[in-house]
Amino acid sequence: MEQRRIFSPGLLRWQRGGDGRRHDALRVFGETLLSPPQEPVLQERSWSRERLRTALRQTQGVGWGSDEGVSRRLGGESLGAEGDTARPAAVLVPLVERPEGLNVLLTRRTAHLAHHAGQIAFPGGRAEASDPSPEATALREAFEETGLGGESVDILGRLDDYRTVTGFHVTPVVGAVTPPLDLRLDPHEVAIAFEVPLAFILDESNHRREVRETPRGGRRAYFAIPYHEHYIWGATAAMLINLCAVMRREGLGV
Repeated sequence: MEQRRIFSPGLLRWQRGGDGRRHDALRVFGETLLSPPQEPVLQERSWSRERLRTALRQTQGVGWGSDEGVSRRLGGESLGAEGDTARPAAVLVPLVERPEGLNVLLTRRTAHLAHHAGQIAFPGGRAEASDPSPEATALREAFEETGLGGESVDILGRLDDYRTVTGFHVTPVVGAVTPPLDLRLDPHEVAIAFEVPLAFILDESNHRREVRETPRGGRRAYFAIPYHEHYIWGATAAMLINLCAVMRREGLGV
């Protein structure tokens, strides 16, 4: 049976189960979900880390690179989004090492934000002048949004940069995350955080190519990876598909 992990800000953090041991407890929309105590991560996963680290160094420039490019190549119309004024940003692509396999940690942004409101996204945001690198931006933003500390993240490398229709030049930074997670979500920016099994994302039968009408009446084509009630689409889905391409090319499973 699939074990779903969903995190919501400001709610129950943990409780003790009937066996007297501490269990993580997550209350979402009035429902409390109990997950079992964390088990040690299998040692062989370190080999997967090193193989993915090597693969990420060798695969730059081969993936989907922009909302504009995705729309055109999937049969949609030009979004008029190319240009030289994109703002630098970075996101963390967190691969959480669970006993049952790797999960990807994602968030749903709150509905009032100026950009990508209510959408599924990686933790991340725009670069600040004090950030020495995209990796620093991704780790800082992930901590600010979710409370995920850099000491729990092993940076493995970068996926291809991605330009969004909203004017951001995003560097996706892939990191292996060691549980347990003590997430403390920023309620201003993050509605919930949740995990998706990487095996689900790697399964191409879960990838969709869809089209929607733009505010100007055009047709935008994009990738989507629906997961239960979560509609993962646009830049986040394209970056996940880039990750899938890297892992499949190197024969990396979960």
